[in-house]
Amino acid sequence: MAEVQTQTTKSKVKEDQQEAPLYGDILESILSHVPLLHLVPACHVSKSWSHAVSSSLRHFHRNIKPWLIVLTQTTRYPYVTSARAYDPASHVWIDIHPQPSDIPSIPILRSSHSTLIYMLSPSKFAFSTDPLHHTWHNAAAPLVWRTDPIVALVGHRIIVAGGTCDYEDDPLAVEMYDVTTRTWDTCNSMPAILKDSAASTWLSVAVDDSKMYVTEKISGVTYSFDPNPKAWFGPYDLRPDGSVFSSVIGFGNGRLILVGAVGNAENLMGVKVWEVKGASLERKEMIGEMPAEMAEKLKGESGWVTSIGMSCMGNSVCLHNPAEPAEMILCELEGVGCRWRSVHNDVVNDGSRMQRLVVTCSNVGLPDLLKAVQVGALRIV
Repeated sequence: MAEVQTQTTKSKVKEDQQEAPLYGDILESILSHVPLLHLVPACHVSKSWSHAVSSSLRHFHRNIKPWLIVLTQTTRYPYVTSARAYDPASHVWIDIHPQPSDIPSIPILRSSHSTLIYMLSPSKFAFSTDPLHHTWHNAAAPLVWRTDPIVALVGHRIIVAGGTCDYEDDPLAVEMYDVTTRTWDTCNSMPAILKDSAASTWLSVAVDDSKMYVTEKISGVTYSFDPNPKAWFGPYDLRPDGSVFSSVIGFGNGRLILVGAVGNAENLMGVKVWEVKGASLERKEMIGEMPAEMAEKLKGESGWVTSIGMSCMGNSVCLHNPAEPAEMILCELEGVGCRWRSVHNDVVNDGSRMQRLVVTCSNVGLPDLLKAVQVGALRIV
């Protein structure tokens, strides 16, 4: 009889242990280690779990890394846009839907830097600044017809410079769109030295809280633009040495980062990273060099690298070869050094090779994911 009672007691204890719910500090501590993407379904378990998710985000420090957002657009009408996002915490690619049906079909999808993507035609201008690029805004087109301008968001102003059609009077024309008043304004033209390279093909763009920086990829000649006085400043020489044949710039946590391709387009010998300092951008401090095996991946099947595509957000720098975008090289800035890894670009396949491709980085938070799921822009299985 005692043996039966003992077995019954053990079974009861085991049953109670199996049914014991997670709650309080224990649940919050567990959730603090769960990737952000997987917290979305956790929010819908119950009200207590939703509260625990919010509490874990407030009370536990998380090193949330920026997501990669890769968009493609077909080159024929109706110019369908699709996108995938890569979460570095969970190491998965997911489908997102960046273009609502009320955005008109525009044949040019572009991005000059990480926080802004846009579509431009002679009569229409649409842009998106939210992390997952689901929300788009319509605006009148710039006064000057442009095919390959540099476009950057500085504060509440979108700067559109250069890239004009051949028949326009001023190839260096600059216009500025105020997103609060929804009006365009003209600005001082780009410096004359940039006349033969005033297009996003030849220029790299970086922005901080108050200025836009423009670097000629081949020469390293750089200017800054301040939207308040509508004036240009420079030139500054950002080319570290003669071995760099192409360079791009971006901001990482307030640091101006310069990435240079060493050698030549037919023989890439290396990729180096510098931090640019000084009032006149005169100091270049090398902080890292891409491992040789990753530089080989950057070359792709052709072995050519004419320029490097770069997106920055926080401490993350994403590099790719625009002509061979099958591999993404990620550089995480760590004080005076870098940590490198590569990610296969899941978007690239036989069907997308002839489409336009745009790569950006975004700081994606839980509210962004919950909103995207709610409006149907993101589906998590």
